[in-house]
Amino acid sequence: MAQLTSFPLQERIRVFAVDNTAMNTQLLVETLARDNQFTMATPPAASGEILAAMKRDRPHVALISARQGNDSRGGFALTREIRSASASTRVIMLLDSSERTPVIEAFRSGARGVFCRTEPLKLLAKSIRCVHEGQIWASSTELHFLLEAMAEPLPMSFVSANGDALLSARELDVVRCVAEGLSNREIAQRLSLREHTVKNYLFRIFDKLGVSSRVEVVLYALGNQGPPNKDDSPAGSNSSKKETAAATRPDAPVRVIRR
Repeated sequence: MAQLTSFPLQERIRVFAVDNTAMNTQLLVETLARDNQFTMATPPAASGEILAAMKRDRPHVALISARQGNDSRGGFALTREIRSASASTRVIMLLDSSERTPVIEAFRSGARGVFCRTEPLKLLAKSIRCVHEGQIWASSTELHFLLEAMAEPLPMSFVSANGDALLSARELDVVRCVAEGLSNREIAQRLSLREHTVKNYLFRIFDKLGVSSRVEVVLYALGNQGPPNKDDSPAGSNSSKKETAAATRPDAPVRVIRR
């Protein structure tokens, strides 16, 4: 792990880690603790104490392994529980491989990034920083999986805790266009609107959903589409990891920055 400039304690990122075994969790915590920009939470002694520890420590970022012990999917359920217990915590899912099905399920569970164990460990610190700053951590291939999933004919559900619709029918039309990767001009042409009107719709959508970028709109929609498609076929990804920046302007395209 590269040595970084020391950060004042109050500016350090609080990180909580739960790997697939207690030993691996301890190793992961000790590795990240060497980086002065992080404050590592003490790993819980038992799996049943994880949510209580999350509520107590309120970490900025949680690293959660998709595999928990003998349960290859335990991390997905745990991520959903963490999102309910500590809504301000942003989750990065640790995956054994960047295959389509686990990548999509990770984001559907509420993760804000995925980190494959085949990636260089030095990138893990960068992924934590990026997600903490409000960005989405995914490679171009992984992001493509998400866009493909959004194009599948599944109903989008944008409802409040009381079951009230959050978006109007026209706003849903705009979200569907965003999910297809259309620019504001293309959305305006398809929906017979002015480009300025599309921008106004996007501002309202951002405000209603509590997001700040087009990428987050897509992830929000993806997370509210229901259970993963059982027919999702895995597709390996060996592409280099890329940082997807969250653009706050509604007319800004998704930026993927090569490292």
